[in-house]
Amino acid sequence: MLSHNRLRSITRGRVLLPGDDGFDAARLPWNLTVEQPVAAVVHAEDAADIAAVVDYARRAGLSVTAQPNGHGASGNTSGAILVRTRHLDRVEIDPARRRARVGAGVNWGQVLTVAAPYGLTGLAGSSPAVSVVGYTLGGGMSWFGRKHGWAADSVQSFDIVDADGRPVHVTADTDPELFWGLRGGGGDFAFVTAMEFDLFPAPSLYGGLVVWPAERTTAVRDAFLDITEHAPPELTVWINRLQLPQAPPMIAVIAAYLGSPDRGRELLRRLDSVGAVIADTRRELSPAELGAIVNEPTEPGPSLIQTELLTVLDETAAEILLTDPIDSLMGIQIRQLGGALAEPTHGANPPFDEAYALYLQASGADSDTSADVRATQKRLLADLGPRISGRKPYTALTAGDTTSQVFTADTLARLRDLKRARDPHSVFRANFPILH
Repeated sequence: MLSHNRLRSITRGRVLLPGDDGFDAARLPWNLTVEQPVAAVVHAEDAADIAAVVDYARRAGLSVTAQPNGHGASGNTSGAILVRTRHLDRVEIDPARRRARVGAGVNWGQVLTVAAPYGLTGLAGSSPAVSVVGYTLGGGMSWFGRKHGWAADSVQSFDIVDADGRPVHVTADTDPELFWGLRGGGGDFAFVTAMEFDLFPAPSLYGGLVVWPAERTTAVRDAFLDITEHAPPELTVWINRLQLPQAPPMIAVIAAYLGSPDRGRELLRRLDSVGAVIADTRRELSPAELGAIVNEPTEPGPSLIQTELLTVLDETAAEILLTDPIDSLMGIQIRQLGGALAEPTHGANPPFDEAYALYLQASGADSDTSADVRATQKRLLADLGPRISGRKPYTALTAGDTTSQVFTADTLARLRDLKRARDPHSVFRANFPILH
């Protein structure tokens, strides 16, 4: 049974239970369309707070779920103690070893800012607001993944609290099976309080967004396909169909190049022949500015995004995704994969041999809109047929998805064995559990 006074007595951080002022706001996930019921919210001050909460939960027959700010929430939290880790926000850079050590509450924007003066970067995604630890536990598909692989493979060590509430340092030598599982298998095996990982040289970057009216879609598509066909692994390019409120339909290309601006401009020169540009933000970037390429929201809001892996962008797929009506969607994003993302990994997350990641995006502010969005997403995927592989990145799972869509049967069986061995009483509850 949950004891408010007991939780307060064993932690330094603030504890909130249903009925307390601020509880409802504290339990909200990043995606406000997800209902997230919890038994309590603990704002952990440090790793000792986390160890105390885990030990308490084990003794009380409860579970613990970790969130710095709620990205990737599934609503799988009923009866759980939600631990917020924002106060574990320390970042340490060792430029000589090209290593970073971060606490569980650190986001990518913090790491990129601190590493940039050394000409280094981590394998960050498109949003600077996403937590480094949560993103990496799910594999971590980076702008630079085509060159350097999955973020999970860059990890050198984890500091965890195990299911008995004990702090443990985990490496490939000290606990190879748990180390393997944490590198891309999600957060169902331990509570990660800190992590050390490799950084990579980034003396210069080039990238940005180019937007055209929808009438230029065919020319933009052809340019995108030409560029991606010949792109070196240092270059990643996306194509975006935009249907924003109170704005005409548009088509855009977004790119990031890990290299010199001159070479980046040359690789993207094909875009200059399209004409009728509405906006062009391409420029030399500091690694600290990586998040500015897309400018994704930095505050929580309602969204309904469905992510799939797309095997090919042939004429039919291009027509469906870039030209056919998309009704209540706000956009469709197609991200280039390949390169090192398709190579064997050292952790649990699988490589992807699919050519693209597909994102069907909408705001989903109310139930009527949500139903329309889901119907449109379902129709588009049905039209694409076998071009959709059926697999998904772990960090792109949404409510209703399962981990069987991420891992091979053999990997999933191994992860389930790890869960049963290390957390037999299910003290830890990931957004998307390994056992389901």
